[in-house]
Amino acid sequence: METITSRQNPTVRRAAELLASPGERRARREFLCEGARLCRDAALSGLTVRQCFFTAAAREKYAAYLEPVLQASGESFQVADHVAALLSSTKSSQGIYCVCAWPASLEGEKAPSAPQSACVVLENLQDPGNLGTVLRTAEALGLRRVILLGECCDPLSPKVLRASMGAVFRLELEAERSPQALCARLGEAGFTLLATVPHREAQPVTELDFSQGRWAVCIGNEGNGLSPETIALCHRQVTIPMGGRAESLNASAAATILLWELARAGKKEDAHG
Repeated sequence: METITSRQNPTVRRAAELLASPGERRARREFLCEGARLCRDAALSGLTVRQCFFTAAAREKYAAYLEPVLQASGESFQVADHVAALLSSTKSSQGIYCVCAWPASLEGEKAPSAPQSACVVLENLQDPGNLGTVLRTAEALGLRRVILLGECCDPLSPKVLRASMGAVFRLELEAERSPQALCARLGEAGFTLLATVPHREAQPVTELDFSQGRWAVCIGNEGNGLSPETIALCHRQVTIPMGGRAESLNASAAATILLWELARAGKKEDAHG
């Protein structure tokens, strides 16, 4: 196995380009994954692992995590510590990195199918930590489909990958630019679209019966919320009842509450089914 000791090595530098450039990730349909657990999750989740890079210390310390990555990888390289630094976006790197192909659901080569159950729509979400947290929460609560509407931040950026704890590898992610196209498609599939808004006159989410029908919960940008266009295209407006002086919650907190209500209704339905 080749050991790379030069920071000018073209294979390493090409992988490092994926770290900071969303444009490079989009153009190449690849992304860089960092960390023992995250790289292992990528390999075990069925993603195509094209290259693996690791330090000598990582091979010894994280052997159990590294082994499935090496088995899945098309190419593997041991790298010197100073070379590995080019591939890291963290202060304390574990020394394991892999270049992966995009998840199939984001490729957009065929028209996306309608979700089979409840889904969440995130419009223009810009904070990577928020997006990663919502993805992690969605997986934890049993949702499969997350739709990124408009200009969301890159779901395959290092910060989103870390915050999602690997959920991004296993969820059915879909990107859609047009609110009209998305709302029309979900409506035709029998979904009730809920616009989450901070207005007191909207229906409290606690009053909805999620056990009946198919639901798509729409959550908006951290600062501006959902666009007026998307709100108008939804069937209902819902809000999270709050006390005190707070006027709204951030996107990940709001998503957690709404998705919990969806999941709780699903568990009730299963218990009575």
